[in-house]
Amino acid sequence: MRKNDEILQSKFEGACSKLTYLGLGETKYKDEVIYVPDFYPGEEGEVLVSYKRNGQYFGKLLSLSKPSKDRIPSECPYFKQCGGCIFQDYSYEKEKEHKRLLVQNQLHKITGIDVDVNPTIGMEEPSHYRNKIQLHFGRDKNGSTVLGFYKEGTHVVFPVKKCLIEDKRASDISSQILALVRDLEIPPYQEENGTGELKHLLIRTSFHKEQILCVLVTKDLKFANRDKLMTMIQRCCPQITTLVQSINGKKTNVILGNKEVVLYGPGYIEDELCGLSFKISARSFYQVNPEMTETLYEKAMEFADLKETDVVLDAYSGIGTIGLIAAKNAQKSIGVELVPEAVKDSIENAKRNEIRNFEAHEDDATSFIQKYAKLGMKVDVLFMDPPRKGSTPEFLAATKELKPRKVIYIACAPSSLARDLKELLEDYSLDAIQPIDMFPRTAHVECITLLCRKDVKNS
Repeated sequence: MRKNDEILQSKFEGACSKLTYLGLGETKYKDEVIYVPDFYPGEEGEVLVSYKRNGQYFGKLLSLSKPSKDRIPSECPYFKQCGGCIFQDYSYEKEKEHKRLLVQNQLHKITGIDVDVNPTIGMEEPSHYRNKIQLHFGRDKNGSTVLGFYKEGTHVVFPVKKCLIEDKRASDISSQILALVRDLEIPPYQEENGTGELKHLLIRTSFHKEQILCVLVTKDLKFANRDKLMTMIQRCCPQITTLVQSINGKKTNVILGNKEVVLYGPGYIEDELCGLSFKISARSFYQVNPEMTETLYEKAMEFADLKETDVVLDAYSGIGTIGLIAAKNAQKSIGVELVPEAVKDSIENAKRNEIRNFEAHEDDATSFIQKYAKLGMKVDVLFMDPPRKGSTPEFLAATKELKPRKVIYIACAPSSLARDLKELLEDYSLDAIQPIDMFPRTAHVECITLLCRKDVKNS
C-alpha cells in the first residue's frame, strides 16, 4: 500500500492555519494538506481524513479542543448537510474580511500584482435575503413525501422547514404546498426509476411589491389530482400572485422544462431596482439579493461616472438591468444577451420604464463585440457581467480593440476575474476593486472592478 493511501480514515489532532477560497479550513497531516469544513483559523481539534478527490484530501471535524473566538452559535439546523451556508457559525465581520482577502490573494496569485482591495460591503442583517428558492421533492426513509434541499454532492433530498437566507414568505408557501401534496397523495419523482410526478418547487418573491411567483415542476403535464392540487394551492396560498407549471420529463440536472403553462396570474412578477421597474419570469436572470443588488449597481454607476454623450455597452445583459439603469445618464445604451427570453424581457422592461435610448441584441457577447470592434463602432463605457467561468480571450481582445474609456467588470468568481484582468491590464489600469457581499453566509462574493484606459488617463 502506498504511503498516501494510509492517510485515509486516519484521525489526528490538527490546527487550522487559514481558509481556502471555498471556505474550507486548511490543516496538515504527514506533510499532506487536508481541507476541513467548519474549521476556522486558530482552531484546534480532532480531524478524520474522510476521502480523497482529484488528488486532494478532505476531512471531517470530529471535535474541537480549541475553538476560535470568532465561532458563533448557529440558528440553522441544516447548514452542515446542505453545504450552502458554510459560514452560519462564523463571525460576519470575519466572513467579510475573509472575502476581501480572497479577492486580494486571487489577484496577486494570478496577475502578480498587489492591489488594495476595498473592505467588503455587506448587509446589516445577513439573513432572509434570497428572493429565489429552489426546493426538491423526494421521499424520506419512511416513504413520506418531503420537500427540501439536496445533501451536498448528491441528489438525496433532506427535508427543510425553513431556510435562514430565503425570504420568510417562501417558507410558509413551501410548507403549505407540501401539506397539500401529502393530502392528495401525489407521488414525488424518483430519479432511479423515473416514476412519480413532482420534481421541484421554485418560488420567486418581489422585494418592493406584494407579488410572488410559484413554479411547480412536474414530469408530465397531466397527472392524477393535478387540477385539484392547483385549485387548492390558489385557495390555501392567496399570497401567490401567479402560478406556473413547468413540464420537465427529462432525467437532467436542469430544473425547468422547455414547456410552461400559466395556471393563474400573469406568469411573472415585478420588482423595482434603482428607480426602475422590472418584469421577472421563471427563467429570468435577476440577482437573488435585492438589497445588495441596489448597492452593487449604484457602485457600478459611481465607477462609470457617465456623461450625457456616452455610448454604453452592457455585455451579458440578462433582462437589461444594468443597461437600462445606465441609459438614464447616457446618450445610448446597448444590451447584448444570448437567451431569447431575457432579450424579450429587456425590451419590455425598456418600454415599461419609457426608456427610448436603449437597444437590445440577441447574440453571443463575444460574437457581438467582435463584430462591433471590426466595424469601428463607438463605445465609451463597457459594463460586463459574465457567468462564473468568466469571459473569453476573444471577448477581451475585442475589448482592447474597441477601446472603451472605462470597463466596469462585475464578477461572481475572483479567480475568473483575475484571469481576465491579466489580459486587460496591458491596456487598462486597475483603479478600484470593491467586493460586495451578495451571498452572506456562503463562500461566494461578488466584485465590481473599475478599469481605465491608460492612454486616456495619461493624455
